[in-house]
Amino acid sequence: MLKIEMCGMCFKNPVFLAAGIMGETGAALKRIAKNGAGAVCTKSVGLEKRSGHRNPTIVEVEGGFLNAMGLPNPGVKEYVKELEDIEDYLRRIDVKLIGSIYGKDPKEFSQVAEIIEPYVHLLELNISCPHAGGGYGAQIGQDPDLSYNVVSSVKESVDIPVMVKLTPNVNDIKEIAIAVVDGGADAITAINTLGPGMVIDIKTGRPILGNKFGGMSGKAIKPIAIRCVYEIYSVVDVPIVGVGGITTGYDVVEFMMAGATAVQVGTGVYYRGYDVFYKICRELEEYLTKNSLKIKDIVGKAHEF
Repeated sequence: MLKIEMCGMCFKNPVFLAAGIMGETGAALKRIAKNGAGAVCTKSVGLEKRSGHRNPTIVEVEGGFLNAMGLPNPGVKEYVKELEDIEDYLRRIDVKLIGSIYGKDPKEFSQVAEIIEPYVHLLELNISCPHAGGGYGAQIGQDPDLSYNVVSSVKESVDIPVMVKLTPNVNDIKEIAIAVVDGGADAITAINTLGPGMVIDIKTGRPILGNKFGGMSGKAIKPIAIRCVYEIYSVVDVPIVGVGGITTGYDVVEFMMAGATAVQVGTGVYYRGYDVFYKICRELEEYLTKNSLKIKDIVGKAHEF
């Protein structure tokens, strides 16, 4: 009942792990795969090793979390060693692997894409991190021309499907969505974290995050993510993977009604445990069964009104 087709491949269910959550090692990805995810997404990796921002890098706030990791990773050539160890296991249990990558320009994105391509089923281009700095992340994804150039360059370099993760921190997300699809994007992930935002310790007067500013994730951003998915669905004809505050199967239904084909779960792992994927799938299946529906019946339903 929960099987979907997207980007020319089948997924056993539409509930995926989001980038940046439990994706640091192959063992962590394997643990999430064991707990029912239809696909798992790596942490974002780049061409060279990056230490990220200094601690603290995450703080819980009302409605979610504020984080400023700064894209820490060992570099793509080192990171793919983690993926080599889990390829056979993921194949046996039919879980797809999404490689999240970043770069400072089209050339660097393409170089990373070529290195990681043999180890993953799809690529997710991170052009949307709100606190990376140095010309990375949202500094690309807020510019339609830069976004187009990155996507088109990667598409020329690889043969696997390319997803593009968009930032909500733009005047018009539809404009960016159109640009990346024109560049060849096979799917869109929406959204990355909102912000940047800030938290201050009132005892000391110091900003809590080491980077001072960070991106907001969690339940509080779900209405914004829903709106972004709805708007993107209205202007492009590629699958959308919704992400932002999903913790239940009923959240998935809402995202699908806005136009999502699949979803990604991040902070939901914190709220409901590693087996949140099984729980969400069970709730989604119960909803569909109770209402005599299939997934195709609800995708984009909100656009009928």
